[in-house]
Amino acid sequence: MASVKVDLRNVPGTEAAMGWAGSHTLVADRPAGKAGGLGLGFNGAQLLGLALGGCFCNDLRYVAHEMGIGLGAIAVSVTVEMEGDPLVTTATTMEVSCTTLDGSDPQRVVDRAREICMVSNSLQKGIAVTVKAAEAN
Repeated sequence: MASVKVDLRNVPGTEAAMGWAGSHTLVADRPAGKAGGLGLGFNGAQLLGLALGGCFCNDLRYVAHEMGIGLGAIAVSVTVEMEGDPLVTTATTMEVSCTTLDGSDPQRVVDRAREICMVSNSLQKGIAVTVKAAEAN
């Protein structure tokens, strides 16, 4: 079984969190004025949309590479719909546009990426989330 671990810690002097995986980082925060947020980074809904769209962008490249198809421009827009209290995501919509370097129809690349997209497939199937207190150091 494969696994990936990410870590997050508070950013001193703010109420934001810095997250990292390997040498890659990002900042998570609330909008300015919301629960101590300063708007320094992405909120949860934005992170969810970025995870979905980013995974799909990568999968477009994986699939195109496997098919021997060169891709040109890729544009992916993700809308995350939310409602309720507590707020939960009720739907996402991803709009995908890409071009091939040879001018062929990219639809089969898009279709195959949709079939293998880890984040999309995980969300559609539902995933268990376990929250537990860490052991004291």
